[in-house]
Amino acid sequence: MLCVKVPKKEAEKAKMYLYEKKIFDEGYRIATNKDFIFFPVKNKFKSKYDFVNKKLDKSKIQKLTLKDALKSKLSKKEIEHLKTSYDTIGGIAIIEVVPELEKKEKLIATTLLDINKNITTVLKKAEHHSGVFRTQKLKWLTGKKTKETVYKENNIRLKLDVEKVYFSVRLSTERKRIAKQVKKGEDILVMFSGCAPYPVVLAKNTEAKEIVGVEINPVGHKYGLENLKLNKINNVKLYCGDVKKVVPKLEQKNFDRILMPLPKSAEDFLDVALKASKKGTTIHFYDFLHDDEFDKAKEKIKKACKNLGLKPKILRTVKCGQHSPHVFRICLDFKV
Repeated sequence: MLCVKVPKKEAEKAKMYLYEKKIFDEGYRIATNKDFIFFPVKNKFKSKYDFVNKKLDKSKIQKLTLKDALKSKLSKKEIEHLKTSYDTIGGIAIIEVVPELEKKEKLIATTLLDINKNITTVLKKAEHHSGVFRTQKLKWLTGKKTKETVYKENNIRLKLDVEKVYFSVRLSTERKRIAKQVKKGEDILVMFSGCAPYPVVLAKNTEAKEIVGVEINPVGHKYGLENLKLNKINNVKLYCGDVKKVVPKLEQKNFDRILMPLPKSAEDFLDVALKASKKGTTIHFYDFLHDDEFDKAKEKIKKACKNLGLKPKILRTVKCGQHSPHVFRICLDFKV
């Protein structure tokens, strides 16, 4: 069995990564020795760890895949059209159904509910993310009739309505990456804070002094306030409104760190972020770019800085997930 060989002190971090990327093979048991843990994986991937072949015991609890569960219920051609990946937010699964399988969407949903006991509701993507709030219309298919859930990640809980609030579970690793950079006593600004995933993760997992979040969606802001109470957070202030109008009026004028998690049009707000920065401020700028166009993010930053007489120091460019074939959500970290 193909395994990735990980030092024990790094095992938890590696395991989380394997689960998030759906590389971990749950059909086999993990093996250990004095110094290493051997995780069964479905395929090789880019890693600093070594890959080895090892004889492993089969797992007693083998998860039935959606494709396997539907093989006797759908034709071979229908199986070829089946989208097997889906997002799980709390107890809600959000699936994608292609037009060719719309008549079978109820069957697909009930089958998913049957094979995954952690899922209580199945919704279907009815539209793409759109509008100022970047929300997505979802259709209820089966299970508990709700679009509200409580989701857990990085030592926190988040309550949200998955249709009325923009939220991505795929950014949990990115939120953790940012948290690891935060130094004690930092003042942080989170633009486009939504239901407050970044503010709450940073407040719970760092020693930041104060975190300010600004969100234009009133429903997202309402859930953000609820999530501060849910996680017993007292060093976060949330404001509802347009970033361009709210940030210049904040009592705190300059921040040590600024997050801009709005990939579609964050460049339109770079001037606001730069004016709220000071010498040494770290800014996390997000964008959606083709894999051979990552330098475009650097050019956007350099142009915005030049307009204000500033010189950016580019720190790193990080892939935070795939948006579509060859198009990635990236974060460019830079200092001013």
